[in-house]
Amino acid sequence: MCGRYASARDKHQLLEEFQVELDGDPDEELRPDYNVAPTKNVYAVLSRVPKDAERAVRQLRIVKWGLVPAWAKDPSVGSRMINARIETVAEKPSYRQAFAKRRCLLPADGYFEWMPVEGDKKKKQPYFIHPEDGGVLAMAGLYEFWKDPGRADDDPLKWLVTCTVITTDAEDDLGRIHDRMPMMIEQERWAEWLDPKLTDPKQASGLLVPAQSGRLTAHPVSTDVNNVRNNGPELIEPLPPEEESALL
Repeated sequence: MCGRYASARDKHQLLEEFQVELDGDPDEELRPDYNVAPTKNVYAVLSRVPKDAERAVRQLRIVKWGLVPAWAKDPSVGSRMINARIETVAEKPSYRQAFAKRRCLLPADGYFEWMPVEGDKKKKQPYFIHPEDGGVLAMAGLYEFWKDPGRADDDPLKWLVTCTVITTDAEDDLGRIHDRMPMMIEQERWAEWLDPKLTDPKQASGLLVPAQSGRLTAHPVSTDVNNVRNNGPELIEPLPPEEESALL
């Protein structure tokens, strides 16, 4: 699964890196977050046809992590839908409509996974997994709209926009840490993945190609990341050499 990640790039950087045409939330900007956890607000890149427009426009929106299906009676289900498995995302009722019509990219600097410590079944060592070249990760995601029946139509909180991260089997080098990883979308496939006109699940599935082996690297980090209240660039810094050697 993908349960924590880092997203520290500012809005201006993301607008440029993802060639965004429209800032969907111009009056709001998220702070750099080195410990993104489920139910937090995150940035999502998506493509939609604005009202009275003739074509889809690439947008940057702020959404809540934890997908709430349109038919859900209660938005609290989102906390259990932070990940969608690539093997079943096109068929599961919770995700299939979004997979066909509402795909997005979730920008990240990297993500965290925990590996059991040999000789101590109760202890797990966190690792930060990120592009070796320092580039941005474009995690494959889905987004959905949920209408709150208890709010008036003119209430700005009437609609809740949520997202989920699609996961896949981890590549060989990373599988030793955890057997699952976020699905990445390479830049040459961004336009197709975001295209709202692409509604064939089989065609969309064909765009989900595992990341090239060796593109990502991992290093152990402080267990401070275990507490969601901790946040700062120190969470993604490698452990000191003496602490890292103790893990070997």
